[in-house]
Amino acid sequence: MEITMKEKNAISESLRAYVAKYPSQTKAAGSLKGVSVGTVSNILNGRYENISDEMFRNVASQVGGVSATGWQIVETGAYQEITAVLSDAQRWRNVTWVTGEAGCGKSTTARVYLHEHKEVFYILCSEDMKKGDFVREIARTVGIRTEGYNIREVWGLILDDIIQMDAPLLVFDEADKLTEPVFHYFISLYNKLEEKCGVVFLSTDYIAKRISNGLRYQKPGYKEFYSRIGRKFYELEPTDVNDVFAICSANGVTDKKDIDKVIKEASTCDFDLRRVRKSIHKVKRMVGE
Repeated sequence: MEITMKEKNAISESLRAYVAKYPSQTKAAGSLKGVSVGTVSNILNGRYENISDEMFRNVASQVGGVSATGWQIVETGAYQEITAVLSDAQRWRNVTWVTGEAGCGKSTTARVYLHEHKEVFYILCSEDMKKGDFVREIARTVGIRTEGYNIREVWGLILDDIIQMDAPLLVFDEADKLTEPVFHYFISLYNKLEEKCGVVFLSTDYIAKRISNGLRYQKPGYKEFYSRIGRKFYELEPTDVNDVFAICSANGVTDKKDIDKVIKEASTCDFDLRRVRKSIHKVKRMVGE
């Protein structure tokens, strides 16, 4: 489907807000995958003639608002806890590891915080990340072009940028998926970040077992890292009925019978918010919305 002029203008405004969070337009462009500095400049200045709809979609997917689909984000208990942790880490440059059930809203909350604050850099971790991938992904989110540099040089560029920032924050989502070599590598790198940058890790509670094993078998770096995070994890309160009720109300499901259906279905899935969203979608389709 062709993108309308109204949609292009909306994407341009979202891009403008995104660029404003970086020290320069060049840095902002460097943080976007497959987007050049020239493209950013053209979109911001309304010069759309040579920019394809595919490129507009690419930009929108990276800078668009969290609720672009019309879904209303609700400040659940977990949302409030995560936001408080992120704010504290950014202000005081400390390190916290947050654990919570899958589907409790960790990623969504982090992305909302990212869009609302400057100098916040979100890295989605994955099992197939190697050391080079990991460091270059951090560099990309910070807005650093990495072509022609080795890993050590890239890390030096990252540190140079972070040191100049007022309140930098790195957020590592699904951090428990990092492989042992990458995790160990980050532990060694963190010494250079300490007191220069806030760091928050988000994951399921599987990480507690992993850290415990690392300590038991005296794996290099684990004892030091566990000390860095205060020798404990920040465990989120589970999602409950009140959270689901608030989400239903905010997203147009107000009939008591419909809300009860959503709650009943959610209760069989540990109140996973992904399941809640699907249930709300199903209920709204049944009533013809």
